[in-house]
Amino acid sequence: MAEEEDGGGAAAAAGSPILDLPEPLLLHILGFLTDARSRHRATLACHRLLAAERATRSALSLRGDPRSAAFLLLSPAFCFPTLEHLDLSLVSPWGHPFLSSAPADAAAAVPSHNPEEVAEQNAFIAARLAHRFPAVSSLAIYSRDPSTLDRLTSHWQGSLRSVKLVRWHQRPPGLAGGADLGPLLRTCPALRVLDLSEFYCWTEDIMPALAAHPTAAAELTELDLGLAGATDGFHSSELGAIAGCCPNLRKLVAPCVFNPRYVDFVGDDALLSIAASCPKLTVLRLREPFEPAPNGQREDAAITVAGMIAFFAALPGLEDFTLDLRHNVLEAAPAMEALARRCPRIMFLTLGCFQGLCKASWLHLDGVAVCGALESLCVKNCQDLTDASLATIGRGCGRLAKFAIHGCDLVTSAGIRRLVTALRPTIKEVSILHCRLLDTAACLTALSPIRDRIESLEINCVWKEVEQPDSVANGTTRCDPDDDVLGEVSYESAFKKCRYMELDDLVSWEMLRSLSLWFPAGERLSPLISAGLDSCPVLEEISITVEGDCRTCPPPASRIFFGLSDLAGFTVLAKMKLDLSEAVGYALTAPAGQMDLSPWERFYLQALHWTQEALRPRHHA
Repeated sequence: MAEEEDGGGAAAAAGSPILDLPEPLLLHILGFLTDARSRHRATLACHRLLAAERATRSALSLRGDPRSAAFLLLSPAFCFPTLEHLDLSLVSPWGHPFLSSAPADAAAAVPSHNPEEVAEQNAFIAARLAHRFPAVSSLAIYSRDPSTLDRLTSHWQGSLRSVKLVRWHQRPPGLAGGADLGPLLRTCPALRVLDLSEFYCWTEDIMPALAAHPTAAAELTELDLGLAGATDGFHSSELGAIAGCCPNLRKLVAPCVFNPRYVDFVGDDALLSIAASCPKLTVLRLREPFEPAPNGQREDAAITVAGMIAFFAALPGLEDFTLDLRHNVLEAAPAMEALARRCPRIMFLTLGCFQGLCKASWLHLDGVAVCGALESLCVKNCQDLTDASLATIGRGCGRLAKFAIHGCDLVTSAGIRRLVTALRPTIKEVSILHCRLLDTAACLTALSPIRDRIESLEINCVWKEVEQPDSVANGTTRCDPDDDVLGEVSYESAFKKCRYMELDDLVSWEMLRSLSLWFPAGERLSPLISAGLDSCPVLEEISITVEGDCRTCPPPASRIFFGLSDLAGFTVLAKMKLDLSEAVGYALTAPAGQMDLSPWERFYLQALHWTQEALRPRHHA
């Protein structure tokens, strides 16, 4: 085998001029090769390219069991001297703690060892990782308990600047508040970025850790407290204390309690406290993790327009602002105009339940349309946003590359068309979800002016049958230019799509690379192709999310399929994600007389099987 490899390497060296280049120039060229698969292919050519690839690799994600022989007995050549980002979040199998003294789950039990042997083995693994990756400055790790960080981070204590903690298991019982973060803040003085967006813990665990290590907390510049799966948020006093401990923050992400019915809710005073404690903030993302009341009625938030104006005046360097609420902020247009004046560098804006963002009453720009520097705008649950508002936003925000609209019930396809027509030179990403007057075919038709430019699209799949007009029934293929204003949609065939445009004018989605679809439980994917997504030559990634109660949906008809096999028509599709986490079924055992798996859950599983069968010839080819 070694002789064959040497022979192959010699042949490659003789036949490839690139291997005749000096070492510094070869390393410089490989530094521009960022695709992981391409780099892996290059390493198979010869030993010189293998060594050069490892010398220029900047990021790596490891998988597998750290106690296996393949992981422990790594050869001395397996060394990445310049690697900066190391991802160990997928190393530990579920139930088997990584570098931890905690017991494994019963399902993943391993032969028992005495505590001394376990400690020696963990120390050996940590030392070997530090030796193979000496220059790590960014680390992602799955931390079941504090002992994992205690054993590992000490080896990189002088270089670690960014750490992301991941944990989906339950918080260890009996753990003192702040103990999860204690080893990290204690042993890493160079730490600047702390990401807890996928770390399951309590909101009460954050402040004790920061208060116990004030020097490390004061040096933090980015703090993401997304807290995976958090159903609670930070109260006003907690948020103010965190901001006080971290005065140099430039980025802060946190779930908050904005409900005025709760004690110590977040209001104007809390926002002003954040601005006073962290004057260097450029990115601030606050969201409310609660869902609205079952009756659909939203109360008013304690955030006022006057408070927002004072807040923007205190943070002139704000570039990215998110305030995603579940309670209404009324008459928000003056606050948005103040944002444009006080924060001239604002580029990314996400607002939830802000009413009166853009009234579009006259020809002049008002509200959020005044923010001409915006590159990304997301509007959620704005019940008075109209087609005229979208047209005004299109005129005023001429730099928008990304636009998202969720839950705005007054918007129609005419407004979407006017917006994207005005933003055609810049817009690349569009997201339209849960708008009552916009079904799937209406959205796709409204986006026709930017079909040849859009790169990422997110829509919800709601199929709506409409009555055919006489012209279509009689076989006429000419189009009425005013039909898009009426919002009537037909998608069952390409013949019906001619109601909006002539067949010669159909344009493919020639730059669309990413597609995200949201389905209510009980809907099928099959009509998607005929709705307008029939030509996507460069589509590489698709994400499908199903949400709703599968137990109450009528069972699918026999000989009817979900439609995943239709995706075989996308010739370069490389990645598909089917997310059923929000599809409600029976958790354990169904009641008497019911199947453990509902008909729709079986329906989705069967769809995966048929998709595999449809794509198998392509994989063999």
